[in-house]
Amino acid sequence: MNILSIQSSVAYGHVGNSAAVFPLQRLGIEVWPVNTVHFSNHTGYGEWRGPVLAAGDVEEVLRGIGERGVLGACDAVLSGYMGDVSLGEVILGAVGRVREANPRALFCCDPVMGDEGRGFFVRPGIPEFMRERAVPAADVVTPNQFELEYLAGAAARTLGDALAAAEAVMGLGPGTVLVTSLRRRDAGEGRIEMLAATREGAWLVGTPLLPLEVNGAGDATAALFLGHLLLGRGVEEALSLTASSVHAVLEKTFRRGTREIQLVAAQESLVSPPVRFPARRVS
Repeated sequence: MNILSIQSSVAYGHVGNSAAVFPLQRLGIEVWPVNTVHFSNHTGYGEWRGPVLAAGDVEEVLRGIGERGVLGACDAVLSGYMGDVSLGEVILGAVGRVREANPRALFCCDPVMGDEGRGFFVRPGIPEFMRERAVPAADVVTPNQFELEYLAGAAARTLGDALAAAEAVMGLGPGTVLVTSLRRRDAGEGRIEMLAATREGAWLVGTPLLPLEVNGAGDATAALFLGHLLLGRGVEEALSLTASSVHAVLEKTFRRGTREIQLVAAQESLVSPPVRFPARRVS
């Protein structure tokens, strides 16, 4: 299996490709990382250094991969944070070339735009591009709750709301929607959930809510979920495995008292999570 992953990169810590590549490799999947930015650290620190790569430079890297004649062996394209809206067209162009070479290839779009409490943290034009261009072109999308509500144009504060919002997003084009973090009024206290919806049904999994705030967990979540799908697991099993692995990573992170997710320290949990949280069908 091969995934072309077009995302941000940081030297210190784990977000974007720096959070997605290693989990996929631990699952036994080859990754071709193409970076859209190369920062010293993630922007959650408030200060960072490094360049947003020009769309032309990213295009050159993608063109070079295509010239190797390997796009027919690409099983999926994974996209994440875009430093500039111009990169969106480059990513969609790459998706088109991969699909031309391998019509069975998936496009998984992690529509990174913002988060609850922070609002939008991307440059102007990117939210509109996500909703109008990227999400309709995708097979799988992995929004957090804030991004789900923006894409659906409706709040998702109850399970019924979240299911309706996921259905609205599927109406834009993608066949699978993974909500990577769901906090709803009608759930038990001290829990956080993931919701996966397809046109055949929807599944929900909950894990204990840990008292920490980190960046990169959503990037790892999208990568793991896509990886499990490519490995032939159904949506229910992929959801359960993904949530269980991410919880194990976050638990390790919490115990170490760090702001960076502990992917290396918890690497065995990426393959075989110590506690398996089952997903249940909700529609």
